[in-house]
Amino acid sequence: AISGPRAVRGVEQESLTVRCRYDPGWETYVKWWCRGADWGSCRFIIKNTGSEKEVKKGRVSIKDNWKDRSFTVTMEKLRLDDADTYWCGIERVGADLGNRVKVTIDPAESISTSATSNANMLTAPVAPEGHPVHFLLLVFLKVPLFLGLLGAVLWVNRPLRSSGGKPQENQQPPGSSTLSREKDP
Repeated sequence: AISGPRAVRGVEQESLTVRCRYDPGWETYVKWWCRGADWGSCRFIIKNTGSEKEVKKGRVSIKDNWKDRSFTVTMEKLRLDDADTYWCGIERVGADLGNRVKVTIDPAESISTSATSNANMLTAPVAPEGHPVHFLLLVFLKVPLFLGLLGAVLWVNRPLRSSGGKPQENQQPPGSSTLSREKDP
């Protein structure tokens, strides 16, 4: 009845969003996010009200989308100690429904150090938000294809050089001369 990612990764000081999906019929139920590897003792971080209204508590927010039958949990200003096992769940009579999510947080300095050293070597285009497939096609297919076609056009239209600066059609074949042609009847 509920599903989501098994593992997600974030970077220290940035934000992380986890989307959990649910089957039809669970739209108006309370959704929640809790922390702890053990299902029975996980600590609730945030719950919604059973509506689509976003709820924010500290660095964490939860928002339900009934039409899409999913809810998103966003953790902001991530810290290294946010790394843990979490659960996204639906409150119901009896045992709640839940999906385990392993959250890993990478240190910010390791990312920024490599980005700074790479920035001196190459400036790459930035992927527009929400269009990673188009960005990958642009970088790995469209740009090289365009450059290859441009190179082919320039190669085909290159100026031809001939000996003596004369045009190609006015040159005599090797071994022939003007005199030998005049003697023939």
